[in-house]
Amino acid sequence: MPETAAKPSKRATAAPKAVGKGKVAQQPVSVPKKIGAPKGSGSKYTEEIAEQICDLVSNGVNLRQVCRKEVMPSWRTVYNWVVERPDFASRLARAREMGFDALAEEALEISNTPMMGQKQVMGDKSTFTTVEDMLGHRKLQIETRLKLLAVWDPKRYGNKLELAGDPNNPLKMEVQVESDTYLSAIMKNAELKKQVSANE
Repeated sequence: MPETAAKPSKRATAAPKAVGKGKVAQQPVSVPKKIGAPKGSGSKYTEEIAEQICDLVSNGVNLRQVCRKEVMPSWRTVYNWVVERPDFASRLARAREMGFDALAEEALEISNTPMMGQKQVMGDKSTFTTVEDMLGHRKLQIETRLKLLAVWDPKRYGNKLELAGDPNNPLKMEVQVESDTYLSAIMKNAELKKQVSANE
């Protein structure tokens, strides 16, 4: 089978566009994709970065969102720091607890603040737009935050029913027996036994 030379691409063979006198033709520039480790994966631990991460997390920003910022390390790197540095792990845990409180306060703020929006209503003959409080959207925002808080911090925000093990309110079981009824039943049983033995 005879070998044939590969056809050059149209882009390579296309003649440059004509431009006016004194102007330079601009060629399309292809930017190569960045190859290598993900953003921030080689970041070194510094107190400044650790402080910024903890500050953002304590204000209710989730860690993934923090790590998407340009100057921040990747979330994998932060989790490696948590494993390698117990002091950073405890600081991040405290910041998360503060962040949970921030989310709870945010849910309360959403419930107290009307959010006006447009709603399209389709009638028989026409469609019209109304402006009203977006109650459904606000309810979704509040419920999402509260459900996440119940999973992330069940001790403080969960609906857990504790039946035992609470040192402040130990479980008490009270059994009330009506002594008169019980005693009369015993006496009646003894009387019946006497009658049976007398008949024998």
